[in-house]
Amino acid sequence: MRIPVLIIALMFSAGCKESKKDKLPPAAGNEAQSLEKAVKDHIKVEEKKKPADFLPEGFVLFDEIQGDLNNDGMNDDILIIKGTEKDKVVMDKYRGTLDRNRRGIIVLFKTKNDSYQLITENKTCFSSENEDGGIYFAPELDVSVEKNKLYIHYGHGRYGYWTYTFQYRNSDFQLIGYDSSDNFGPVINSETSINFLTGKKQFKENTNKDADSGEEVFKETWTKIKAQKPVVLSEIKDFDELDLT
Repeated sequence: MRIPVLIIALMFSAGCKESKKDKLPPAAGNEAQSLEKAVKDHIKVEEKKKPADFLPEGFVLFDEIQGDLNNDGMNDDILIIKGTEKDKVVMDKYRGTLDRNRRGIIVLFKTKNDSYQLITENKTCFSSENEDGGIYFAPELDVSVEKNKLYIHYGHGRYGYWTYTFQYRNSDFQLIGYDSSDNFGPVINSETSINFLTGKKQFKENTNKDADSGEEVFKETWTKIKAQKPVVLSEIKDFDELDLT
């Protein structure tokens, strides 16, 4: 039996298409998969009218910060949340009742229709504000937004501070910078600054050991840091364990 020419042509065309698909370069295949994932993720995005609507069950609002994080001219919303487990409330001999429930963060982008979208969350990455600081008070957490960047700052009074800088990249907030200051009272012993995008680290050490505040003499050293997997906000288990020095 003779097969019609049109059917043969269609079979040949389908075979060619399948062959071309199979022979796509890896980059094109990855790009297609990324595009498909992006479309699916976009469809899954849930919008709610108020930031408080995103509070998870078992958590309360500890603090709320606003600022433009994606450079669209609208104030986005950051929720600092705190757990409510009863067994985390303890009695301290000297300080009385202390709520040792951990804290977390939720980042929401504001939309053009005055709703909010969940961008990233980490429910337990911060320790309680009632941790034991030993002979000194525990470091104090402060979260802020400046120039479309998210700053997580720990102030430790006379002992200095350290700050993590995050930027919205690849659907999460990526750690792009770290700055710290090691102090003895008003005198700066050393300062560290790391830029994870350029892979460079600056270290400044005070060589004037008898200096008063403002009399420090710094020796500056620049080094390259090893390439590593980007650190993203949603995957940090505990900021207290995040050592970048």
